[in-house]
Amino acid sequence: MAPKVLIVCLGNICRSPMGEAVLRHTAKEREIDLTVDSAGTAGYHIGEDPDHRTISVCKKYGVPISHESRQVIQEDFYKFTHILASDNSNLNDLLRKKPGDSTVEVKLWGSCLDGEPIADPYYGGVKGFEDTYQQCIKLSNAFLDELTKAPDAAL
Repeated sequence: MAPKVLIVCLGNICRSPMGEAVLRHTAKEREIDLTVDSAGTAGYHIGEDPDHRTISVCKKYGVPISHESRQVIQEDFYKFTHILASDNSNLNDLLRKKPGDSTVEVKLWGSCLDGEPIADPYYGGVKGFEDTYQQCIKLSNAFLDELTKAPDAAL
């Protein structure tokens, strides 16, 4: 069964939709079968499109992006095989909400590489979104490397 990955940030309009788009695009380029979605720990922007700077940066690099913001729901802890948090605050929120009988792996996305969280670019300029994009590329490749090296990888 193909892995199902949920990428999570706070509002689901900047980091996580960009991460979703980049991971999906990178997996496709590497011919790895993967389902990817994104959500936010907070419900500030439910139903909204990604931030215009997120869309702009993804389009600049030829990464298709189409997403409607949503909040993490209980079902996500059973539907996905991996939940990747953008920062430690998101991680702590997810771990608090994770049901005891859920087998999903919940971790900081940065733990796949250097342990660094993805800084929230929302209040900054386009450079912050460029930095987030570059980090998403590195983390996507690191995560996919982990998946393909796993002993039970059926990708």
